[in-house]
Amino acid sequence: MTSQSRADEVFVDSFGVTIHFHRWSPKKTPVGILQLAHGLGEHALRYQALVDFLVAAGFEVWANEHRGHGATGVEQWSGDMTKMGKLGPGGMRATLRSVRDFTKLIRAERPGIPLYFLGHSWGSIMGQMILNQGGAADYEGMIHTGTAYRWPGSMNAGDLNSRHKHLGTIGAEWLSRDVAVHEAWAKDPMTFVADTMKLLGPIDAARLIGQPKKLNADIPTLIMIGSDDSLGGEKSVKKLADAYLRQGASDVEVIIYDGARHEIFNEINQAEVRGDLLAWLQSRLSGASA
Repeated sequence: MTSQSRADEVFVDSFGVTIHFHRWSPKKTPVGILQLAHGLGEHALRYQALVDFLVAAGFEVWANEHRGHGATGVEQWSGDMTKMGKLGPGGMRATLRSVRDFTKLIRAERPGIPLYFLGHSWGSIMGQMILNQGGAADYEGMIHTGTAYRWPGSMNAGDLNSRHKHLGTIGAEWLSRDVAVHEAWAKDPMTFVADTMKLLGPIDAARLIGQPKKLNADIPTLIMIGSDDSLGGEKSVKKLADAYLRQGASDVEVIIYDGARHEIFNEINQAEVRGDLLAWLQSRLSGASA
């Protein structure tokens, strides 16, 4: 236990990799649970402001550090920071399986409490892949942030900072309009450039490509991005929303924040973003219990 509300624990995945995860709990029985899946080149502890907000609203938040990232990556590669981002044995398939195993762990520990999946960027791509594997029935709702339609021409696989590089010299200008976010990213030893091809390799990078398949459950879905997000963009996420509606979803909401970049929870309007997320969660919770 590292603080009053955060517990740090581990589980071992099917390939023997130790997966570190965090759990933040409210003082009372949680009204719902958020399973948070972070993006490529970052770690779960960058979401502290969002976590604090959700816990104060009565939610419990569980977040694993993906293979090659955060405390998982440090242990996995014996402290060799040059290997951070490398997924290890089983690659992308094993990484995705470990995220689904984490869901099972949460369900076993918290039976009967509504569970929502919140994936950001690479985490949202894995959320889409989980739905294609029949995972819609595992959650009461799915939230994609900083996401894109997973198809060539709709998802940027190149230099995500290229159209923002004239704004600074750090290389993280694409993340947020807040310069303090760029500076914190540069100082954080657990963050690194999210070069998909370099980190994952061509085979696993290709696994990120796909389209929504028929859902095995009608899952409420929220899609949130900034209009200046260089991963996908407005047309991309509207295509994603339309695809989910065609594949059996009846409740799909898209929120696009004008001028915001990739990390909407680290943007200058982050309070608005958190408020919209909470309103969506509370409305779906009340609808589920009606």
